Amino acid sequence: MKTLWPLLFFLAEAHGHAALRPNFVLLMADDLGIGDPGCYGNKTLRTPNIDALADAGAKLTQHLAASPLCTPSRAAFMTGRYPVRSGMASQSRVGVFIFSASSGGLPASETTFATLLRNQGYSTALIGKWHLGLHCDNSSDFCHHPLSHGFEYFHGLPLTNLRDCKAGAGSVFSSAVRLLALVPLQVTAVALATLAALGRLGLLRVPRPVFACLLLLAAAGLGALLGFLHFFRPLNCFLMTNREVTQQPLSYDNLTQRLTADAARFIRRNADAPFLLVVSYLQVHTALFSSKDFAGKSRHGAYGDAVEEMDWSVGQIMRVLQDVGVANNTLVYFTSDQGAHVEEVSATGEIHGGSNGIYKGGKGNSWEGGIRVPGLLRWPGVIPAGLQIGEPTSNMDVFPTVVKLAGSPLPDDRIIDGRDLMPLLRGTSPRSEHEFLFHYCNFYLSAVRWAPRNSTSVWKAFFFTPKFSPPGANGCFPTQVCLCYGRFVTRHDPPLLFDLSKDPRERTPVTPTSEPRFQEIVATMERAAERHVQTVRDVPDQFSLGNILWKPWLQTCCPSSSGLSCQCDREKQDTQESR
Repeated sequence: MKTLWPLLFFLAEAHGHAALRPNFVLLMADDLGIGDPGCYGNKTLRTPNIDALADAGAKLTQHLAASPLCTPSRAAFMTGRYPVRSGMASQSRVGVFIFSASSGGLPASETTFATLLRNQGYSTALIGKWHLGLHCDNSSDFCHHPLSHGFEYFHGLPLTNLRDCKAGAGSVFSSAVRLLALVPLQVTAVALATLAALGRLGLLRVPRPVFACLLLLAAAGLGALLGFLHFFRPLNCFLMTNREVTQQPLSYDNLTQRLTADAARFIRRNADAPFLLVVSYLQVHTALFSSKDFAGKSRHGAYGDAVEEMDWSVGQIMRVLQDVGVANNTLVYFTSDQGAHVEEVSATGEIHGGSNGIYKGGKGNSWEGGIRVPGLLRWPGVIPAGLQIGEPTSNMDVFPTVVKLAGSPLPDDRIIDGRDLMPLLRGTSPRSEHEFLFHYCNFYLSAVRWAPRNSTSVWKAFFFTPKFSPPGANGCFPTQVCLCYGRFVTRHDPPLLFDLSKDPRERTPVTPTSEPRFQEIVATMERAAERHVQTVRDVPDQFSLGNILWKPWLQTCCPSSSGLSCQCDREKQDTQESR
């Protein structure tokens, strides 16, 4: 009996630990503003299912994206680390991956929460948008693919949803096409016409080979432009299931319904064992889309239709959790990868970006509108219903939170910037573990946030801010997103200081006249920034020119395709077979 009691105690403890491990459903919208959901104050967009998460759980009102752009924000979310630590922060104009056949991506050396949960026996799936790379050296290595980062199942878009993916929705390359193709073609045409006129007038004798070279140059430029416009969509806008292309180019017909149904099937398959499901919505990044059941039904045009369809999907997933009996043992998290894209306006003048509420700026910059995002968590019996938390939190905090709840130790060979949310959510700690948070504009540290332990103030100091254009605008409309360097920014020395607890709109900077402790506050924040920068190590740049360029040998196509004629549709077949 003396040896039996310790054994029984050990088994009881192990059983109790296993029983406490929750499932995880992590829902991430794309470009959704904090002012869009009803639970954050919107009175005209209908988001009852998102709002229900807030009613039944916790609402974070100072929840922050680690970066105001898709790719680096998602890298931080997956790893719990500032994206500059993994090389997933750009030093140039291009801040996200725009080609599926580029070699940049989330390095194999990075550890995601999916990897750690899978090691703990969780079934893991990602459905929707990835946008963290695909290949390294050849089209079969899948080194950056979700299945190489801890997910057992993937169904979705390896790149991202772009205007160019939808016929008639415009192009994100309009400015580049004008600069790199149309202008040279116009210059070549003018040169040809001028030389021909001078030759006819006898003022200049132009050899025929010169005309031939100019004509060939113009033809090559025109051919490259037409080829790019023709092939971009099928080569970059496609769906995959695991490592196989299943629809190329992707079809928006009932796309939300298809992905939602697959998420439901994953939950049903794994209802009897712990699981991690990440649903990474394509909404509401442009191109905007919605099915016939939602098109034209909202009060906010195509944008509102897309939001309301996404909300429907959230409701469907919650319903399945309830149906299979795991709703009370599932931690559900809802957020957006960054703030709304305020510069998104269609060619006809329709606003295709969302609302950041009272906050200044938006996607692509470190004003509050670019980084303050929805943060909702639901776990009945653990997280009190109707809880509201105003402490600074980050999307990086999801990493240590889910990893610890799953029973895994945190990696001890690297800095983890996220902090466990459970003390805040359970009420065992009134303050965030983040005394300082650092706000990056791509590779560049643009601002520091400080929540002093002995104060209710939340200080934010900007080292530089974007130059909004046109003057008086709330964004950078000529470039479609604010850029982070050179002539596109205004540098501040001393830093531009705000007290967000009194001025969340960031309208009135604090000055030495208005705040006697100005110099002390700024000095404290500058020292914190220096300490932080000293912890950042040089790593390979995943956004180097060589990593972001299109490489034909990395192009992923349908198995039955030849050359660049990548077309197939197994989605319909798979849907029919699953019925």
